[in-house]
Amino acid sequence: MRTVRLTEGSIKDILSDLLKRNPGQYTEYENTVRSIIEDVRSRGDEAVFEYTKKFDRWDISADNVMVTAQEIDEAYDNFDPKLIEVMKRSAENIRSYHEKQLTNSWIDMKEDGTILGQKITPIENAGVYVPGGKAAYPSSTLMCIIPAQVAGVDNIVMLTPAGADGRVANCTLVAAKITGIDKIYKVGGAQAIAAMAFGTATIPKVDKISGPGNIYVALAKKAVFGYVSIDSVAGPSEILVIADGGADPKYVAADLLSQAEHDELASAILITDSSDLAQQVSYYVDEFTARLERQEIIQKSLDNYGYILIADDMDRAADAANRIASEHVEILTKDPMSYMAKIKNAGAIFLGPYSSEPLGDYFAGPDHVLPTNGTARFFSPLGVDAFIKRTSIISYSREALERSCDDIMMFAKSEGLTAHANSIGVRFDKGVL
Repeated sequence: MRTVRLTEGSIKDILSDLLKRNPGQYTEYENTVRSIIEDVRSRGDEAVFEYTKKFDRWDISADNVMVTAQEIDEAYDNFDPKLIEVMKRSAENIRSYHEKQLTNSWIDMKEDGTILGQKITPIENAGVYVPGGKAAYPSSTLMCIIPAQVAGVDNIVMLTPAGADGRVANCTLVAAKITGIDKIYKVGGAQAIAAMAFGTATIPKVDKISGPGNIYVALAKKAVFGYVSIDSVAGPSEILVIADGGADPKYVAADLLSQAEHDELASAILITDSSDLAQQVSYYVDEFTARLERQEIIQKSLDNYGYILIADDMDRAADAANRIASEHVEILTKDPMSYMAKIKNAGAIFLGPYSSEPLGDYFAGPDHVLPTNGTARFFSPLGVDAFIKRTSIISYSREALERSCDDIMMFAKSEGLTAHANSIGVRFDKGVL
């Protein structure tokens, strides 16, 4: 990994470099994605099936687009029982964590008849996209479905691409069965996002789409936002490790590579105040990479977006981390809990040597659908709040409104909105009539 001194110039160069990974930068794909979306919007299933035959190379139709109960049961019955138990424990942790996020409706009543409140209502229809193709992600199935269930969403559908044999990966179906979801459609790519956004004869329209995907999926979600809600426009995975000289270099190197193996655009960054640690981590990165199965992807990721930054002190390390605002931030310092207070921008924070990033990916409970590309400055992880709506409740008595009448009318008139003022004034003989 390249090792550079942390300066104002180097951090600006890195931020500029990382920005190239933003899905919004891939304008050459946008016309293709828009074309697919408009085609699905106008022709529905006919377009969805054509694109699926073209890209996924299997003979899809209205008769086989939906995964059958038999296919789900067969996948479950032929799956490793030990792995099923692991996935069940993971699902329990995810559900338990997200249940603590639930928000209650409330009403505040005052003696003068003023009633103000908030009503919490789950969205009615949620669509989950789970990637397929090169790899299957049962963990994403759990992470996207369970928060929606905890929020109280009644109708949840899942779309995921099938292989050339027309079958969805067994592990994905097993994860879906663990959650209890059985409305699963064998459609992927931009056509899947368009189908959920606008609805077709076989695939229902949803109110919100969540879940990761490739560049076509990310750009499609961006394009349909406004017709439906989305969780985020996710970019490639990223990890930032903050470590002092006392950190174990093997742990740091292994954790950096855990994200570098995702794809060639993944980012792995270490910030430390120790030149010795930097040197040792670089050594172990090379040693591990040479022995790992996805070494070609890892090496390209590190060559493109891998950095070891040596900071003058750990306060500057925290400042740099906040500017990068990484998806995953690991803190491997003498007192990680105290140091955490310095980190303001991160999708998820992992504290100490035994809280490596894959713990969050698979098992701990917090959602692994996280903001990327610096959007942790203003976005949050996927959670229960993504699947609820807050509705304001307002009720004034005559006495309460009369006391505020002149204030409201003055405010409305200051904006030139005399009909607003009249709506209040007419109740107290202060209107235009």
